[in-house]
Amino acid sequence: MADSPGEKRLAAVPDGLWLSRTSREANTQQAGNFYNGRMLEQRTIKTLTKAVGVGLHGGQRVELTLRPAPADTGIVFRRVDLPVPVDIPVTAESVTDTRLASTISNGGVKVNTVEHLMSACAGLGIDNLYIDITAEEVPILDGSASSFVYLLQSAGVVKQRAPKKFVRVLKPVEVREGEGAQGKWARLEPYHGYKLRFQIDFAHPAVDSTGQSVEFDMSTGVYTRDIARARTFGFTKDVEYMRSHGLAMGGSLENAIVLDDYRVLNADGLRYDDEFAKHKILDAMGDLFLIGHPLLAAYSAYRSGHAMNNQLLRALLDQPDAYEIVSFDNERNAPKGFGELAVQW
Repeated sequence: MADSPGEKRLAAVPDGLWLSRTSREANTQQAGNFYNGRMLEQRTIKTLTKAVGVGLHGGQRVELTLRPAPADTGIVFRRVDLPVPVDIPVTAESVTDTRLASTISNGGVKVNTVEHLMSACAGLGIDNLYIDITAEEVPILDGSASSFVYLLQSAGVVKQRAPKKFVRVLKPVEVREGEGAQGKWARLEPYHGYKLRFQIDFAHPAVDSTGQSVEFDMSTGVYTRDIARARTFGFTKDVEYMRSHGLAMGGSLENAIVLDDYRVLNADGLRYDDEFAKHKILDAMGDLFLIGHPLLAAYSAYRSGHAMNNQLLRALLDQPDAYEIVSFDNERNAPKGFGELAVQW
């Protein structure tokens, strides 16, 4: 893994400089804009909420507790099953394994399969959250982000007295691997908002009969309706190999779309006509939110995955002139889809 200069750069920005670059007078107006509700503010949950499930790969029973966190905390996983609890703050550089899922670590202590929960946080605009967990893998629940959305919404979402911070992409950044039909790539480009486009290519009759390319824009779509219910998927031909290597031990028709060589085996079929591609959007939203702040960017990808998504974040952070940290002292200046999030709850 690369060194972590990006994390240092993000942390080094003084708090007084997080306002959008509208004018120097914005600093003197900050208090007034906050108290009349015009500032686009950070969000956390109102009260704690809990869930119990099993890990997709480890199959171990795990308890998850989501707790409110103060402004500017970010999202912090905490392994409370250890003799001394260990905090793992979410950053792009905390990602240490991307085989089949995104794993974050701190000093050898890890949490696996964080992407679905992180996707729910991104989709609902959650900035600050403590996540207590009693094992090393986030429970898979129903295989999508919808259960995490329910948990967060049931806890209530509240605004906090601090400006919401974004990573705004200033120039294109791309990572690429392979050539021709075997090639894959992921790209971030400047965009006043947040949209994602993903194209898949699995050469499977059941997948090929569905939508292969999906675009989701926060300004026109609704995450809870359009993306959150898309489930992870897998193929029966891979299950024996994976389980022989200690993976997919908790997987079942209850928490994944399962396909044999020709068809979907789940009795209830698909939740979306293009559920496979939409799940890739769901995963990408979770992977990209591991940068620690919502992005203002257009993301596009072809056959990308957890590893390439993290490589893309690191490539962005390795170029200081490719991004900036901004906030909006008046939520009316924010891209459509961010200021309106509060009314969806």
